[in-house]
Amino acid sequence: MKKALITGISGQDGSYLSELLLELGYDVFGVVRRHSVSENQNSRLHNIQENIQTYYGDLTDYPSMVSIIKKVQPDEIYNLAAMSHVRVSFDMPAFTIKTNALGVLNL
Repeated sequence: MKKALITGISGQDGSYLSELLLELGYDVFGVVRRHSVSENQNSRLHNIQENIQTYYGDLTDYPSMVSIIKKVQPDEIYNLAAMSHVRVSFDMPAFTIKTNALGVLNL
């Protein structure tokens, strides 16, 4: 069985992708930032929580990503984690660059 690791699994696209991959027979693993999981985001995964395994991590924290990837040993990685709120991205440009650009390098 193939293993997929999804960053940003608690977001809209991540939750939809996880449902699709489960239907296709994948083992699905997700990465969420500890401080980003709101009640609303958690509810997106409510129906599939028993079928996925999540890890707390952050794309900007290279050691945490290495640790997760070593544990999971995924066949595929889907990077859906990002600063996607336009207003916040203008208010916090350095954070946005760190997350959206440098975070990819850590994968």
